[in-house]
Amino acid sequence: MMDVYIIVFFIFGTIIGSFLNVVIYRLPREKSIISPPSSCPECGKKIRWYENIPIISYIFLRGKCSSCGTRISLRYPFVEFLTGIFSSLTYVKWGLSLDTFFCFIFLSLIIAVIFIDIDFKIIPDEINLLGFISGIIYSFFRTDFSILDSIIGAFVGAGFLFLIAYFYLKVKKIEGLGFGDVKLLAFVGTYLGWFGSLFTIFFGSLLGAIVGIGYSLLSKGKYEGKLEIPFGPFLGIAAVIYLFFGEDIRRFYFGG
Repeated sequence: MMDVYIIVFFIFGTIIGSFLNVVIYRLPREKSIISPPSSCPECGKKIRWYENIPIISYIFLRGKCSSCGTRISLRYPFVEFLTGIFSSLTYVKWGLSLDTFFCFIFLSLIIAVIFIDIDFKIIPDEINLLGFISGIIYSFFRTDFSILDSIIGAFVGAGFLFLIAYFYLKVKKIEGLGFGDVKLLAFVGTYLGWFGSLFTIFFGSLLGAIVGIGYSLLSKGKYEGKLEIPFGPFLGIAAVIYLFFGEDIRRFYFGG
């Protein structure tokens, strides 16, 4: 029975992933995510329902628009697949529960954050606000977490990152972090608490430093001093790691 549920959750996740692709494409372009229906961005041809089946349609269309033949980015099926995997993993970890529902909301929003920030180097306020509100609501139903924990987590995460951004601006005279990242930590903090927020900042910074140094070495210093890497994806990855392994991480730090 568990295997059946895992498959059902995966399919459901891919459907949500298909909607996330719409959000990722339209929201930063200030377009409605509801209407008009999905269409090819190149020729404007409306995508028929059987051309919009998550993952499967991409395979049968061979990654091209059926009308104009324009190549469809591999990101579309990847986002659908990734969301499907996260959906199944939430069920495996939390079962049929409210925890699964809210944690899947968290993961879906993080996916949108990561890919929008990669493309546009922004994190839309709408996503951060939805995440913050859902985290506050979730805290009313949690047995391991109170509304106070949620609020403190938001203040610690956003406040700490704001101080880093402020001092960086004062010392370097340039903006090193956007306020979208600060607001993202407010959202993340409502779910992960104060320690989860700090872990997200420090581990996300470590990931960003590793990628930045690696990229600089591979490019042989070509972008030295000019390389701009969005911070949101690294914060998102760190937050996802803590969401799934937070208990083990806390145990490692505090013992017990």
